[in-house]
Amino acid sequence: MLFADASRIDLGRVRRDHNLPSRMLIIGLPLTMVCGAVVASYLFPAFSLWEAALLAALLAPTDAALGQSVVSDKAVPVRIRQAINIESGLNDGIALPVVFLIAALAGSEHLAMPASEWLKFGLLQVVLGPLAGVALGYIGARAIDGAIERGWAGPAFQGIGILSLAVFTYVAAELIGGNGFIAAFIGGMVFGNSIRHPCTFLFEFMESEGQLFMLITFLVFGAALLPEGIEALNAMNLLYAVLSLTLVRMVPIAVSLLGSGVRLPTQLFLGWFGPRGLASILFVLLILEESELPHRDQLLSITVITVALSALLHGVSAAPLAQRFGRMVGRMGECEESKQVAELPLREGPMAVENNSDGTVSQ
Repeated sequence: MLFADASRIDLGRVRRDHNLPSRMLIIGLPLTMVCGAVVASYLFPAFSLWEAALLAALLAPTDAALGQSVVSDKAVPVRIRQAINIESGLNDGIALPVVFLIAALAGSEHLAMPASEWLKFGLLQVVLGPLAGVALGYIGARAIDGAIERGWAGPAFQGIGILSLAVFTYVAAELIGGNGFIAAFIGGMVFGNSIRHPCTFLFEFMESEGQLFMLITFLVFGAALLPEGIEALNAMNLLYAVLSLTLVRMVPIAVSLLGSGVRLPTQLFLGWFGPRGLASILFVLLILEESELPHRDQLLSITVITVALSALLHGVSAAPLAQRFGRMVGRMGECEESKQVAELPLREGPMAVENNSDGTVSQ
């Protein structure tokens, strides 16, 4: 999923048309982690500084799947839908190296291994992983392009080749001491921006098998992890979950969008629709498998509660808020929110996008 999401990001179009998600990722995401760490340190004084930072990093990535009504609702302007789409497609890959480094530093405080060894391990994870991703993503794109041009591979085998490349990138990074998830994300981004032929298979996979895999993951989450999270539920854990979904997320996003031209209701709309989901679940399970942190059970419980609360609140509010926001923007007339931008095919299947001479976009 990391490989497929990243491969759909057209970096040129993001730089040219999509300053809102760029601001949210470059400014909003780090601020969200800092705010989350400060709040965690205050609410959970038993946490070390690194444990508080780890909790904030685990809950920083967003998942557009839980706000699908917003992403797919045509009442919401394309620019706003794409801001949510692009941010959620990229922030898990950006947050992952931070999560691993903080987890390494948090673990070094409680184990006999020196901090320098943990730091070395973390740096190897976030250096060798991207290197493997860059190399294999580019080589894979050239290889598949060559096979297509020579008529060696039809569409079905192109798809098998792309999926195999994603798995191979993960495995190769792990074998050389890097992080496979980071490698898959970077590899997908390099692959998507290097290949010359359309990757329709990836779009179809994400809208069929990919969505099915995500739904199965949420099913397992609800059956296996949610009861454990509810059992450990207390007032402080619930308060942090609520703050993580509201102020900890919404204030940094509003700050990141200052000077962008979009109005306060839009800033709040983008801040609210940062649902937590698959990335947070997988990150916390990966970290707890690798680390023996003193508050590991509480970290798991808070993450589970936050994701469950997000699924409920964002799921219930997505459709009505999307319709209300769409009507509000319609009354505003020509504004920054309705500015025409290229629509990237994230979570909505392939689209043919053409830039017209008058600056508008047709699909």
